[in-house]
Amino acid sequence: MDCGPKKFYHKDDFDSRDYIDTYYSDKPGMEFADDSLKFPMMNCHYVFSSGFVKGEVLIDLSLASFVHQLYSACDVVKDIIILKLNEKCNMETSRWKGAHTGAFNWMHASAHAAKLEGKSAQIQDKEMQLKTAISHVISCDFENENITHPVVLPPADCIISGLILEAISKDENDYMRNLDKISKLLRPGGNLILAGLLNASYYMVGGEKFHIFKCDESFVKNALCKLGFVTDYCAVQRRRSESKLTDYKDVIFITACKTK
Repeated sequence: MDCGPKKFYHKDDFDSRDYIDTYYSDKPGMEFADDSLKFPMMNCHYVFSSGFVKGEVLIDLSLASFVHQLYSACDVVKDIIILKLNEKCNMETSRWKGAHTGAFNWMHASAHAAKLEGKSAQIQDKEMQLKTAISHVISCDFENENITHPVVLPPADCIISGLILEAISKDENDYMRNLDKISKLLRPGGNLILAGLLNASYYMVGGEKFHIFKCDESFVKNALCKLGFVTDYCAVQRRRSESKLTDYKDVIFITACKTK
């Protein structure tokens, strides 16, 4: 299914609710739970609880409107700033944070986060803790050198980027340019967490095929190294779903320190 034109997440119409319903919900038979939810949450819990990542300010720059990768982060950082390239995803995230009618229900992710921390009885507390830690949901644009222009953000202690680089980059050079722009939001000595898909070319949303830049573990590590990052931790999991909605082979979680 790698033939024919594909849409781009940040340029074309993207149904945020359909995407999270398909890949992140708790509906019966949801095939992507191990790869899209449990794997990144387990690794986020590990790096934040073990002291790999420290600081006050975290920027999240992830695809669509998912927030499950942030539950462990709010135990460590005080201020979480979420950046979105897609206005619908911005609205979807803000609707959840404000507990508005029709917001996506992330309580299954709250429950899993509480379980990882050995606090299964504190699901509601975990949900509220994360919502309280999120100070801003801001639109951004990778066409600008400062992607949050005209807003200038304080250098972050940590950045989490989930699936964005693969979704918006056309080729290797584009990936490097976009990674560099993300890096500029991070202070020297800060940590970048990338959660992504390896050896993928597409994913389906609302019956439409969307682009993914195809890369492997070696490419991701080399890209980070070229921009002055040192990899501290990396985990790769072989794909566990059998759906034809996307063709990735593995999922990756990598934490790297910015040395300059």
